Amino acid sequence: MPEPVRAARTTTNDEAHWWHLERAHILSQPWPWPHTANHIAMFILAVRQRDRREAFRQVIRIIVAAPGSALGRYPEGNTGRARVGLTQPMPIPDDLAAMLQTA
Repeated sequence: MPEPVRAARTTTNDEAHWWHLERAHILSQPWPWPHTANHIAMFILAVRQRDRREAFRQVIRIIVAAPGSALGRYPEGNTGRARVGLTQPMPIPDDLAAMLQTA
């Protein structure tokens, strides 16, 4: 299991949790189930924080994550948060790009 995914599952600080989930999202995009599972984790965190906007937008992302991954139609590097457009590609951090190349 890649470090960002492991860290997202074990951190207790909400700000750090979001940061690790965003990085885990970038890594999970090519695979339908991990991509969807990451959005479910984001939804759960948003609900726990009572962030309605984030939770609602995560529901939308949960619905489109698996088909997008299966069809190879996802915005590479996108962090998966509500503050980022659903189809907006973003630069992939160098360390994550290296992990994706070896996967």
